Amino acid sequence: MDLEAVRTFVTVAENGQFQAAADELGVTQQAASKRVAGLQRELDVKLFERMARGVRLTVDGQTFLPHARELLRAAERAKAAVTPGRRALRIDVVNRRIAPSAILRDFYRQHPGIELEVVTLANLDATAALAEVSAGTVDATFRSLRDSARTVPSGLRSARVIDDRHELLVGPRHPLADKKTVTPAELAGHPIWMPGMTDAEPVGYYEDLAEAFGLTIDTIGPVFGAEALLAEIADSTRLANLVGEGSRYLWPESYHLRRIPVVDPIPVYPLSVIWRADNRHPVLANFLDYLRARHQAAAGDDVWVPDWAR
Repeated sequence: MDLEAVRTFVTVAENGQFQAAADELGVTQQAASKRVAGLQRELDVKLFERMARGVRLTVDGQTFLPHARELLRAAERAKAAVTPGRRALRIDVVNRRIAPSAILRDFYRQHPGIELEVVTLANLDATAALAEVSAGTVDATFRSLRDSARTVPSGLRSARVIDDRHELLVGPRHPLADKKTVTPAELAGHPIWMPGMTDAEPVGYYEDLAEAFGLTIDTIGPVFGAEALLAEIADSTRLANLVGEGSRYLWPESYHLRRIPVVDPIPVYPLSVIWRADNRHPVLANFLDYLRARHQAAAGDDVWVPDWAR
């Protein structure tokens, strides 16, 4: 259905005259008449009756009018949904438990009036996620860019903004449970269990970490949810897990789980924000400025990152 014809019909109905409607729409009276005539042919009804000083709605016209108005409102909502500056900013945080999600939440708390849609493309690898950014499906995503040597496709931009420090997550009976900090060398004799990992980026990163420090990191096996994983670690004398400092997990107090910082050196998971260069969404610009000011990654001598992230 021709929306301009529908808009013309509504305007004529509100003005009671074709000339007044045409003036309001910025078209000729002849053009307005043709639009309504075409709409009547499409609907196979007569919408107006001629009167001495204008027109009035027929019964069919009265019936159609509220639906016509709803069509125009729906069109406006559809346009607003994809118009930068009017639609919600869409950010892929990959997983709602990890650092990007916490950072985006902090940004929203400082800008509570913005329209924001939090997206999790957890089942997409980096290549697919960047394709979503290129297509405009999301405004930005967070990835390590390990397998692309930290380069992005033409038209995209990236900035490394997060170096998420590792913490060892263990139960109360684990041999390292009472330590305030733990070094990678101390972890070498203890298995690290991270089941269910399939994305090539994090799998590759943990392979790099294991090789650098002689660690045993097991990413094989199904995952039955964070709750089941935490319960098994809490009950184990040997299992441990690595979590990011910026990640958030909740567990029953009875688990007595410990989060122990890994130091000397501090391994970090490097994450870049990736966005489209021509994206003019004003909230995206504010978010990128926020990331650069508050979370710009700056690895020091006490920090370890893989060679590809240097």
